[in-house]
Formats: sequence, C-alpha cells, structure tokens
Amino acid sequence: MENLKVLVVDDTIVYRKIVGDVLKAIPGVEVVGTANNGKIALSKIAVLKPDLITLDIEMPEVNGIEVLEGLHKLPSPPKAIMLSTLTKQGSEMTIKALELGAFDFVPKPDDGKMADNLLKVKEAIEPIVRALIRQKRTRINIHQKLSSPGTVRRPVQTPTPSPAILQPRIKTKSEIVGIGISTGGPNALTRMIPMLPGDFKAPILIVQHMPPMFTASLANSLDKKSKLDVKEAENGDIIIPGRIFIAPGGKQMKIVAGPDGISRRLKITNDPPENSCKPSVDYLFRSIAQHYVGRATGVIMTGMGSDGSKGLAQMKKNGSHVIAQDEASCTVFGMPKEPIESGIADVIAPLDRIADEIIKTVAF
Repeated sequence: MENLKVLVVDDTIVYRKIVGDVLKAIPGVEVVGTANNGKIALSKIAVLKPDLITLDIEMPEVNGIEVLEGLHKLPSPPKAIMLSTLTKQGSEMTIKALELGAFDFVPKPDDGKMADNLLKVKEAIEPIVRALIRQKRTRINIHQKLSSPGTVRRPVQTPTPSPAILQPRIKTKSEIVGIGISTGGPNALTRMIPMLPGDFKAPILIVQHMPPMFTASLANSLDKKSKLDVKEAENGDIIIPGRIFIAPGGKQMKIVAGPDGISRRLKITNDPPENSCKPSVDYLFRSIAQHYVGRATGVIMTGMGSDGSKGLAQMKKNGSHVIAQDEASCTVFGMPKEPIESGIADVIAPLDRIADEIIKTVAF
C-alpha cells in the first residue's frame, strides 16, 4: 500500500525536526520534504504532490493562512494540519484556518525540553495522521473494487434498528438542540450555523472538541457570521431560546435546573474527561436526555472517535429526535458512524441539509 506523503512546513528548525521525527516513526508515513516558509511550501507542493502538509500558521513572507488560500487553487490539494500557538492570536488564526478547510490542528508546546515537546506533538498528531492513513487506504480499496471487472454496485442499506430502539418515547417538537462535533467541525459549523434563521426558537448547545482559548475564538467567529447570538458558555448561563452556547475547551458542560425549578442553566465543571475528551459530547447529551425528555434534538456530526454515541442513545431512549451527518460530507466519519449503524438516527443528512432538518424538529 502506498505511503501517506507528508511535507513539513515550519519557520523554526526545531519544530521541523520535532514534527519530522514524529511523522517518520509512524508506519505508513513518508516525509517527502520540508519548507521554512509558505512561499517555498507552495512551490514544493506543486512538485512533490504530498497527501498532507503540517503547516505552521505564523511564518514570514507567506503565512499559513495564505498557504491554505493558495491550496484552494490546486486541482487536488493536500490536507493540512495546522501547528498553533496557545495564544489568543494563535487561536483566532487557527479558527480561520479550520474555517478555510484545514483538516485539524495541533497545539505547539511553548516551553519544556525538546524530548518533552516531541512527546506532546506525538500524542496530538499521531491519531490524526492514522485517521488520514485509514481514509487513504479506504479510498484506494473502494476505487480498486469499483474498477474491477464484473463489480456490481449495490445500493447502500440502512441497518435495521434493534427492537429496543424501535420503541422510543413519543416525540414532540424540540425545545433544545444539542450538537456534538470534532475534526472538521469549525468548517462544518461555519457553513451550517448561518443557515439557521434569526427567529429560531430553541437554544443550541454545542460541544466542539478543542482546548481552552480556541472555543472562545470559534464562538466569536461564528457570532459574526450567524443571525443568532453565539457565545462560549459560562457557568450559570440561563438557557434561552435563540442563543447558541459552545462548551469551553478543557471543561465539561451540562444542564442543571435553575433555582425556580423551571428554568434551566448551564453548569461548567472540571469533571474528568470522557472518551479522552474534555469537553465531552456524552457528558452534555446525558444531561439533555435527563432535562428535556421527548423535547430535544441531538445532532452528531463530523469527527474522530465515538464520543456522543452513548449520550445520543440515551437521548433517543428518552424520545429525542436524532440527526446524523452523512459519511460523504464528513471530514472524518467517526462520531456519526455508530449512531447510524445502530439505527438510532432518524435522519441521515449531508452537511448542507442539516440546518433544515434541525428546523423541522423545533417548535415555531
């Protein structure tokens, strides 16, 4: 099987070495070159035709954002993993990069010994690269099967739900929407959230897997593009219709009853990670299932792993509508896979139809 070809782009020799060494140690990866600025990177991409580039955002001459804009002009552009500094400016530029279609990002350690930083980069980048290797192999296998003589193309069949799932509680119109999303999320949300109308009648709670600072930058960016108010959630926020709350990175977010026993508020906690995620979709979805029985919509979108599957099953059991993003429009078909295959998804929709499907479930 052909290796995943990678070009390492960074203006510091230390990080070119760290990232290059991490990549070379991953089976199935071939580092085909390096570049110390965006201008050189674009010229090398044209010659080397890598499958993936690791891309520093802040570089002289041509920065990472400008490289991404240049990639859009190529017929078959490589995917990009951004290396981002843990600063306000770094997080804002990272969100812009992800909205432009970068595959994912890796925080750049800002201190420590080289060996420690190498380990941190390895832990962050290896799962992303392995997912890309699997994607490439899947595409090659599908292409080979479809190219084989006598291959019959069969229609895709939706698995039959289990008997327990066929008998959820009776659904009514939703009064709240929960969204779980990860890899490819900022780009997907940037396309989907502006499709929601300004008179949308339900609050929306979003868990996007991201570290601290980055979720605030994402909320600010989406707020500028959306007809609805978007904010990073704070402890004690009252859940009100037409407002979008994004779980803060490095924390957990759940719903609790207000002092009057009628209103609902957000509680931001430092509870442990679930599914190695903090914030975790399962953590949020469980609380939606508890507080909005038969009056909620759960949406599971692009992302690696399976965070959200168990919480979504609980929501379904308690009468929620369930919407899953389809495989073709996902950056990574991980998080929606189990809900679709287990049969709990009421609707399987491409990205450009998810907003419409959400609207259909909400009381107007």
